[in-house]
Order: sequence, then structure tokens, then C-alpha cells
Amino acid sequence: MKNVDDLIESAGDLAARGLSRGEIADELNVSRETASWLVERAGRSASAVEEEAETPATGGPQDVHVDWSAIGEAGARLSSIGEALADLLREHSHDVDLVVGVEKAGVPLATAVSRELGVDLGTYTPRKHQWEEGDIEDLGGSFSRNFAKVEGRDCFIVDDTITSGTTISEAVEAIEESGGNAIAAAVLVDKQGVGDVNGVPVDALMQVIRVGNDD
Repeated sequence: MKNVDDLIESAGDLAARGLSRGEIADELNVSRETASWLVERAGRSASAVEEEAETPATGGPQDVHVDWSAIGEAGARLSSIGEALADLLREHSHDVDLVVGVEKAGVPLATAVSRELGVDLGTYTPRKHQWEEGDIEDLGGSFSRNFAKVEGRDCFIVDDTITSGTTISEAVEAIEESGGNAIAAAVLVDKQGVGDVNGVPVDALMQVIRVGNDD
């Protein structure tokens, strides 16, 4: 995707396919608030969007879109990124026996990491996938039964991006509540400089730093 117009169009297409706002946020690697903003603009007329774009202050979200499709479309590239993420995680422990991938985009990365480390794979679906609007705390996430259980396991968490740390925090809490132990997390891109979540260190291959005023 080259610009915001492409993101708006993609958000509209995903909404038309029945995806929740949370799923759209995950698919486009943006925050839930940004996903809502994109979907709302997608539902407006082209002239209204153009008129708003000409206004200096639009009240739009402050966010960064990360497009890593050039990695995701090639297995060899995913494997290489998995090696890099695994190398980051090894600095925290060599005794971890489970990698938990955060659905959806974190799972292929976690698969590559688990293969590199020679450990089992688990997956976690965060509650944001059910979120449309309102209080997300009323929703619940889940571990897939088709993958390894976390009970009694030392775990690494892998996702593609981290914005506020909410999803990683949720995954940490879910692992602990299920009888596992979250050791560390790794992501492709950190948008906010999140060094740790709930006492669990978070490493990133790349960190986004905004320069300039938001005014």
C-alpha cells in the first residue's frame, strides 16, 4: 500500500467482507482506533473525503502503518526473519520449550521462530478480533487446541507489530492464567518504544520513532 487512500480502500473492502474492526486493525497493522477511522472514511463519499483532506486539522489518528508483505509472501524471507527473531529471544533464555504466536500475522513468524529454536508452537487469538466498538475488556481471547498447550511451559511470545502493548499484555496474562510462564516477547516492529509489558521484556527488530510535532 502506497498511501492513506489505499488503506481506506482496503479497510472498506475488509469491512464489506464482514471482518470486525479489531480484525481489520490486525490485518492492516494499525491500532483499533485507526481501523475505525479508516472504515468510517471508507463509508463516506469521495467528495467528502477530499474536502476533509484539504482541511488543515482533520482530527485523524496518529499512527504508523507497517507493510511487511514483502516478507510474508516468501517462505525463505520468513525463515530468515524467524532466525533473527529467535536470535533476539535467545538472549533471554535457552530453556524455553514453547513459542506462542499471536493470531493472525504473528503465527507464521512464530512458526519460523519455533522451527529455528527447535521447540513447540502454540497460538493465541486476542480479544481484539471480536472487537467492533465499546469496551474490549468484556471480550475474551483463546488458545487454539490444534497447537501445543501452554500449561507448565516456559514461553516466548511472537507478534508482528506492537503499538500500545495491549495485545502482548493480554497474551502474557492469558499464558500466566493458563499455567504457563511468559519469558520474553519479540516483534518485527515496535511503534511506541515498548521495552517491557507486565514485567516481560519485549524486543523488536525495528523501532519506529516519530520526529516532529503532531500539531
